[in-house]
Amino acid sequence: MRGVLLAALLLAASAASATAQAGGSNSSSTKPFVPRDDILLDCGATGQGNDTDGRVWNGDTGSKYLPPNLASAAATSQNPSVPQVPYLTARASASPFTYSFPLGAGRKFLRLHFCPANYTNRDAADALFSVSVAVPGGGKVTLLSNFSAYQTATAFNLDYLVREFSVNVSSPTLDLTFTPEKGRPNAYAFVNGIEVVSSPDLFDISNPNLVTGDGNNQPFQIDPNTAMQTMYRLNVGGQAISASKDTGGYRSWEDDSLYIFGAGFGVTYPNDKDITITYRDNLPEYVAPVDVYSTARSMGPDQHVNMNSNLTWMMPVDAGFMYLVRMHFCEIQDPITKINQRVFSIYLNNQTAQKDADVIAWATAVAGASTGSGSPVFQDYVVNTFGSGTWDLWVSLHPYADPKPQYYDAILNGMEVFKLQLANGSLAGLNPIPTVEPSDDNGASKKKSAVGPIVGGVVGGLVLLALGYCFIVICRRKRTAGKDAGMSDGHSGWLPLSLYGNSHTSSSAKSHTTGSYASSLPSNLCRHFSFAEIKAATNNFDESLILGILDQIVDPYLKGKIAPQCFKKFAETAEKCVSDQGIDRPSMGDVLWNLEFALQMQESAEESGSIGCGMSDEGTPLMMPGKKDPNDPSIESSTTTTTTTSISMGDQSVASMDSDGLTPSAVFSQIMNPKGR
Repeated sequence: MRGVLLAALLLAASAASATAQAGGSNSSSTKPFVPRDDILLDCGATGQGNDTDGRVWNGDTGSKYLPPNLASAAATSQNPSVPQVPYLTARASASPFTYSFPLGAGRKFLRLHFCPANYTNRDAADALFSVSVAVPGGGKVTLLSNFSAYQTATAFNLDYLVREFSVNVSSPTLDLTFTPEKGRPNAYAFVNGIEVVSSPDLFDISNPNLVTGDGNNQPFQIDPNTAMQTMYRLNVGGQAISASKDTGGYRSWEDDSLYIFGAGFGVTYPNDKDITITYRDNLPEYVAPVDVYSTARSMGPDQHVNMNSNLTWMMPVDAGFMYLVRMHFCEIQDPITKINQRVFSIYLNNQTAQKDADVIAWATAVAGASTGSGSPVFQDYVVNTFGSGTWDLWVSLHPYADPKPQYYDAILNGMEVFKLQLANGSLAGLNPIPTVEPSDDNGASKKKSAVGPIVGGVVGGLVLLALGYCFIVICRRKRTAGKDAGMSDGHSGWLPLSLYGNSHTSSSAKSHTTGSYASSLPSNLCRHFSFAEIKAATNNFDESLILGILDQIVDPYLKGKIAPQCFKKFAETAEKCVSDQGIDRPSMGDVLWNLEFALQMQESAEESGSIGCGMSDEGTPLMMPGKKDPNDPSIESSTTTTTTTSISMGDQSVASMDSDGLTPSAVFSQIMNPKGR
């Protein structure tokens, strides 16, 4: 008896230990969500098939969900990248047809799968139809109207489409009707796959605020029967999450990086090892999977940059609708565990949705939460859009400085955007406008276009050969004439040299390369001027012929107010922008980067109180007061403008690199951000 009791105690202890170890990454006091209704219908197919995520789809041939005698269709050709299940077959008809699903009451996810292709002598461009679901009382909710899967896929360069809706079912069946457009010749409706999955109470636990624009947001009540369309579901700071790894109705989560606006990507990071994602009773695990809350995107560690920029997402939506924006938060960095350590503002469409967002404060307000770190929370906001067509939905985060938080930063873990139905029961938007590509008029024009380039190429080649021969003859004659005149001791061919582009001046820069040089070209390709030529050209160095140097041509208002290094960097940038050859001109990203670098040098000089502008008698930039001679070997900083540049300014160190791969950072990102000053 004792042996049995001891064995039972050991087994219980082992089970408890295993449970504790399993909760190392996350724990939850709620049971995982199991959908009551889970229908995956492969339209036009027979038997079963697995999709790329391992989910099992059932063919609708002979099923109880669709009327008899509805023809199936197979794509005549298909892109190899398109999954065969459920996109290889479809149900297509020029007459309306209805699927009827016996379901239990409650909210359901309804996902429609479309792959625009030519189905059984039907052209993909002719598929134009509406989709609706019946509601009690004889009404309906229009999900899609005048919908063209071909036009939509072409506009967004997609091979197939998935449209997800959330509808509340209060009747015994869900009737889903596809209706071809009557005014379009040869119009037909089709569908490749249908998902009907029970949804957890994702919106019953919501208390959204309506963003009014005047700072006085109002509570917004969502009708339980409101139908919605999922526009975006983003895992912010992390990778995409497949439907099989979701915790609430097989939802798919996208990577958010495609929707970040401008160059301000911020930084991404996972949760610290000593922080466990812990769900609370009033925030079940099915709200969002742990993978959403265990990664985040923040603005970055530089508070000066953060205060002058925003972390912004831009997502195109259909205008004229209201949208529910759900934002998921969880502090997953060990230093941030207290209130007022990180406080930020949330803007939707340039309107203040939340002035003082504090994730720790929200988390500690949850009943039973002993600490705010590792505790997921979400906030819901409703924003209105106006007009028709496409509307860009802006979501921006910016540090809130009034409470003087410890970190001037912002954070986001996940985001969902839902379109709310109109009062007339419509969720349908307009088809996007695809890019118009030029087309040939007829076969003759194609032949002409093929022959034309060939003839032109041959003629052009002969002309270039003739011009090249003439150029060589002229150059030889000039070379002979130059030697006879005795004006040069070298080759007469010469190239213009950039004033700053490749110069290393020993009086203003200390680089790994010693000495001075103006060009990387071989010496025999450069024009060498004798001292007599220079003296004659300058009229014995007459100062009246000087076009000007920086300290003399500068605006008198700026004298004494601009740091010499800042002014020199600005002049270098301007000089490069007007180069004769386009290949020598910097990209817009490099221009913004150089201007920001100049601004940083100016601000550093202002902070250190060492402002001055001028040039020495030799034409070199004056050093800041209190700075050492640049020729002093003890100085390791460099102000060279080629390759890598680093300048020590006060207590700061700034690095620069001339490269097309660089992007402008936060100071000049105000140009792209709607909340910039």
